[in-house]
Amino acid sequence: MKFSTSTVQTRYASPLGPIILAATQDHLIGAWFDGQSHQPDTANWPTDNDHPLFQRAQAQLNDYFAGRRQTFDLPLDLSGGTDFQQSVWRALLQIPIKATLSYSALSAAIGKPGAVRAVAGAVARNPLSIIVPCHRVLGAGAALTGYAGGLARKTALLRLEGAAFKPEPQRAQEAAL
Repeated sequence: MKFSTSTVQTRYASPLGPIILAATQDHLIGAWFDGQSHQPDTANWPTDNDHPLFQRAQAQLNDYFAGRRQTFDLPLDLSGGTDFQQSVWRALLQIPIKATLSYSALSAAIGKPGAVRAVAGAVARNPLSIIVPCHRVLGAGAALTGYAGGLARKTALLRLEGAAFKPEPQRAQEAAL
């Protein structure tokens, strides 16, 4: 992924663990659970805890986790991904709260029904966890499948939103947060 040289970061203490938020002057460009898969190296990004976008994002995330917010109203920049990834991420933004979509349905929605694996790869590399709701993508038959932030977090997010899914039986206790 490509990131601007003006990228700054802060940490947000979410109920599901620390989230690193990243922004340019005008756009939020990242929200990663600390240590998740595909998280970029943020070591050289300066910290700016007072950035206005971080204040807005944290307030909206607080409202989301408290059940008072269903959508986010933040200026996002998805240009760090390829054209294909950006098309997948824009499609993720169309999945409403409480709804889920299968990888194959998402592939069809972007006009690439044969690209299920590529779509899954793009979903996994979503740079804006929760805000761009990749956790709402499930396997066939509403089966719980991978999530870069971990299946326990995916389960918690889907439960918070009231979405229907089939948890993996061997991980049912582990997934309950």
